[in-house]
Amino acid sequence: MTDTPRKTKTLFIGLDGCTYTVLDQMTRDLPGTGVTMPFMKSLIERGTRAKLRSTPNPLTPPAWCSIMTGRNPGEHGVFDFIRAEDRGGEVYWTLYDARDIDCETIWSICSRKNVSVAALNFPLTAPAAENLKGSIVPGFIPAKHLRRNTHPRELFERIKTEIPGFDPKELAWDFDKEKQAMESLSADETAKWVRYHLPREEQWFKVAEFILQNDQPDFMAVMFDGTDKIQHQAWPWLDLDLLPDNPQGHDKEMREVCLEYFRNLDGYIEKLVTLAGPDTQVFFASDHGFTASTYVLRINAFLEEKGYLTWAQSDGSDMAIRREAADFANLDWTKTTAYCRTPSSNGIHIRVAEKPGDPGIRPEDYETFRDRLIDDLKSLKHPRTGAPIVTDVLKREEHFPGQHMTRACDLTLVLSDNGFVSIKNLKPCIADRPQAIGTHHPDGIFMAAGPGIGAAGMVDTRQIVDVAPTLLHSLGLPVPADFEGEVPASFFDAEWLAAHPVKKGARTRAPQRRELEQEMDAGEQKQIIEQLQMLGYME
Repeated sequence: MTDTPRKTKTLFIGLDGCTYTVLDQMTRDLPGTGVTMPFMKSLIERGTRAKLRSTPNPLTPPAWCSIMTGRNPGEHGVFDFIRAEDRGGEVYWTLYDARDIDCETIWSICSRKNVSVAALNFPLTAPAAENLKGSIVPGFIPAKHLRRNTHPRELFERIKTEIPGFDPKELAWDFDKEKQAMESLSADETAKWVRYHLPREEQWFKVAEFILQNDQPDFMAVMFDGTDKIQHQAWPWLDLDLLPDNPQGHDKEMREVCLEYFRNLDGYIEKLVTLAGPDTQVFFASDHGFTASTYVLRINAFLEEKGYLTWAQSDGSDMAIRREAADFANLDWTKTTAYCRTPSSNGIHIRVAEKPGDPGIRPEDYETFRDRLIDDLKSLKHPRTGAPIVTDVLKREEHFPGQHMTRACDLTLVLSDNGFVSIKNLKPCIADRPQAIGTHHPDGIFMAAGPGIGAAGMVDTRQIVDVAPTLLHSLGLPVPADFEGEVPASFFDAEWLAAHPVKKGARTRAPQRRELEQEMDAGEQKQIIEQLQMLGYME
């Protein structure tokens, strides 16, 4: 008796930063351009889609972790690219990795339910769990760490040997190549940034194609992140509201290379969906959307004006010079009560004295202090327009509930243009950008097509924690009782749902505790910070 051949049941394609602002135009018949993504257009026409509301601070690591765990950052514990520790007289930082996720992931849930998985290019998937049933090729790591963080280890050798033209430097983050592509942020150099991602996305497609064709996992998941990276720097050529009516010269070149990227992406998606087969349910999601940022808010400079922080005095030493030039605030910790320590967090940390005599405010003064700080933040106005800069201030206990709530910023800022703050010691506090850049928007995409999924068009907005239960349900697995999201009934035919009712299962299991050993050296971490600068997370 032979085993029944395994077939992929669910295909999940992550599109980092994908937004309907761009996707809708790429699937329309535009004058002089036509339909850039005809296959995606066909999927949309025969499927269901919704806006997907991201985490309160719509940022890549916490948002993808919420997609992978069905939990908010207050539960899974990842809030930023960088994990910072305030130790009274100094702030220390390291990069988050998979060992910081304090909730069970869908990869682990599937594995212990004997459902095979393949997860490619998702952030914070390295190091992979030892008991994983399937494949992990992590994203967001340098090329030299790719081999030892690929699971199983022999998969890397298979990929290297059997995929023609495989290059781990193309697949992973090649810092030197990206820096070369972005060494000048002038208009003439931005096309390099887009072109750099064309072969990189092709490499990830080839790996996904190889695994889908040869291993046929029950659950196939791959994330393409070029959508996010090019939108950060090429947004003026992707947003039709910012594009000239008849682009010429550099504007025309940038528009054409952006269209080439999305045309290629459409081809990769078509091949993966076709390879998965007609019986496969296909889902798409992004960690957040995109919009235009038009100004810079130097939040620490503002807090200094209001008396909440004091900059450290430079003694002219080499260390002091390096600190002044660094991406993290060089502060006098004895005189600082509130500050922003990572620009991508858009967060304000309030320093509370642990015992009498320690720097910071008294614990009993916390609520009064925070309310005054909120009022000051909401008083910020654009110097030219007079419009409010801070449209909302989020309290951590309200927006990041859970076991790790205290790791979150005390306050998270929502800016009127959804941009990221700067923490540099520069003036003025608010400055217009010479040209709009792409920044994250809280509304991403969530789409589905395939058997059992109706042509419902656009339905009500879903929450980012809804993705995980939807994927598990598609695989025929129960939804864990402690998941925060739910399966959207609007995504499925009534007949299909009647035959496949949503089942509630047991609670998730605590992740296996692993010692947090440093994976990257200081030089590699510095390179990642430089990358974040390139993408616009840091001024």
